[in-house]
This record gives sequence, C-alpha cells and structure tokens, in this order.
Amino acid sequence: MTTASGPSVLDLASLACEVADALVVRSARDTHTAWLDRVHGLGRRLGGTGPGVVETAHRGIAGAVYGGLGLGLRTASRGLDRAAATGAGPRLEDSTRGRFVSAAVNGLIGDRLLRERPQMAISTAVRLGGRDVVPDGPGLAQAFPDATGRVVVLLHGLCEDESYWGRHRERTGTTYADDLAARGWTPLLLRANTGLSLRENGAALTALLQQVVEHWPVEVTRIALVGHSMGGLVMRAAGAVAVQPDGTGAGWTRLVSDVVTLGTPHLGAPVAQGIGHGSRGLSLLPETAAFGRLLDWRSVGVHDLVAGLAEDVPALPHARYRLVAATLSAAERHPVGQVVGDLLVRPPSAYGRDRRGGELFPGATVLHVGRSGHFDLLNHPEVLTSLRRWLD
Repeated sequence: MTTASGPSVLDLASLACEVADALVVRSARDTHTAWLDRVHGLGRRLGGTGPGVVETAHRGIAGAVYGGLGLGLRTASRGLDRAAATGAGPRLEDSTRGRFVSAAVNGLIGDRLLRERPQMAISTAVRLGGRDVVPDGPGLAQAFPDATGRVVVLLHGLCEDESYWGRHRERTGTTYADDLAARGWTPLLLRANTGLSLRENGAALTALLQQVVEHWPVEVTRIALVGHSMGGLVMRAAGAVAVQPDGTGAGWTRLVSDVVTLGTPHLGAPVAQGIGHGSRGLSLLPETAAFGRLLDWRSVGVHDLVAGLAEDVPALPHARYRLVAATLSAAERHPVGQVVGDLLVRPPSAYGRDRRGGELFPGATVLHVGRSGHFDLLNHPEVLTSLRRWLD
C-alpha cells in the first residue's frame, strides 16, 4: 500500500517568492546600501559635509524600488499559499521532476521547511514507484508480495532521493537493487529529508526500520545497510540511537550483518567546510555580508557534513563494515586523488582514517574506485561486483 499526497507546485512557487524576497531582494538592497555608505562616507571624509541631495535621492529611489519588489513578492507568496491550501495545483510527488526538486530543496533548507512549511518537508519513508509505503502489515505485504528474509536497505545522500540509485542504468544494464533482488534479497529504497541533522534523521531511520522488522511479511533473518554519501552517516547515526551503552538496542540492529558506505564523509567533506569558511569570510565586510547570509541559509544537514561523525558514534555490533572511496585519478595515491578525491569526499574521510593514524572502523574492508566521481558510486560495476561478494 502506497500513499500519494504532499505539497503542490503552488507551494513550491510560494516558497520561491519567499526565498526571492528574503535572499535576492534583501541581499541586493543591503549590498547596495553598504556600497552607498562606503562611497559617500569616503566623500565626506575627504572634505564633504553631510548627506547631499544626490545621495538622499539615491537612497530614496533605491528604498522605494527594493521595498516595492519585496512587497510584491510577499503578496504573491501569501496568495499562492491560500490557493495551495484549497488543494489546487498538481502535486510535486506526481512527476519525476517534482520529486527531484523536492529532494533538492529539502536538502538545502529542509530544517527550515519543517519549522515553517511542514507540508513541504519530506518524511523518512520506504519508497516504491515514487510513493511512500505504509510500514504496517497490510502496507508492506501489498508493496512486497515476494518479500524474503534478507533485506537490503539503500539510503541516498544530500539533496538526493531514491531514484538516484538508477543512475547509469543504461551503462551497467542493472542497479544494485535489481541485481540483489535477483540474488534473493529484498531491496528497500528509502527517502529522507537530508536537510535535517544527522541525529534527527538517525532517530527517524531507526524508528522506521523497527516498524519494518516488526511488520515484515516474513521473518527477517538478515539486514544489509547501503548508504551513499550522507546516507552512510545517517545509518551510523541510526545505530547510535538504537544501540545502548551495554550493547543492547532495537531489534533491527541485531540483524545487521553488513554496513556498506559509498563515498561517505565519515570525517567531514571539504566542500561543506569551504562553504562554512566562505560564509564567515564574506560576513566580515558590509559589502559582502549579504552573500554570507546566502550561504548561511544552508541546512543543518549541510552543517553536519563539515565534521561528519567521529568515534563517539559506535559501530553496530556484529556488523562488517565495507567502505568505498572514489577518486578522479586512476590511482588512489595520485596527487589529484589525494587533494580532490571524488570532487566531494577524499579517501581518508571515506575510510574513516584521520591524520593521526586513528581509524573509526578497524578491520573494515575498503575498496577504491578509480577514475570516478562522487555520484558514479550510486551504480558502478566495481561496486556491484563487490556487493555481490560481500552479501553472498
């Protein structure tokens, strides 16, 4: 049983108006005003008196223009909200493009959506055919009539959704989910609001997996977790929520035999760190402070990618860890591979190895995939071959 609902295109249009007012118009206004202060302040320091006629007129015209634009956008946003509340407009969930946009927006500002526009915030769910599966007995039985006792859970990364696992299908001829299904596994493709914190998503994931195990059509005998990028961090966070200090925890954790992370920034991602540094740097000057605020709109999920998850998040008991890293270079130790990794994550972070020689996953199996980017790991022949071996 699947459900179809969610926000409409009108909700998205209203959000676009709100963002345009809060970020574009206000940022342009603040930057414009800062430059006016800089230019005319310099003139006064060089011998002028107070604000002149030209400066006063300039400020008045600029204020009227920016004020009018902002008012128009806010009015349009409220009107679109009223129309959306009546149920008008096509649902975002009804098209591939709409689901793509929803996933991207949730990754960028998902925490803000949950507070201010909850109808647009994605909930962690099992997905089938572009719809949420109700995780109760009838819902799971209807969605998975051929369910087996071996369940492989696949969770996407930041700003992605479950459809990303189908990348390069035309090149490989299959996907991880389809291939493993042919080998006796039942794949569960999940979708999550990647704009939320890792801990919050972890709590939602552990609750969902416990529901699935309790209501699965047959007895679950084995679970494998496969996470791409942030998805691997969320799976680790779910284990930390579920497992207690004495080693006991939710029933699903005792069934996990393998955890596979694909390009997961266990120790943080340079891109997320760069965004944080850029935000702080731009905020130092009035002329660029508005652009710093643009970067600060990033979600808490993006913030969490700066540091990843350290050793305070324990590994799941009895699980074998398989850590996959990619580099643009053919060789892992090539200077390009060491500096840029797969463009988003470097191999040491993907392996959980810090500069002091510490390892988050002692004894883990590691796999390097050369001449590949971050998103190639979603469906790569070398990874598929290894998955078959690891989960055989």
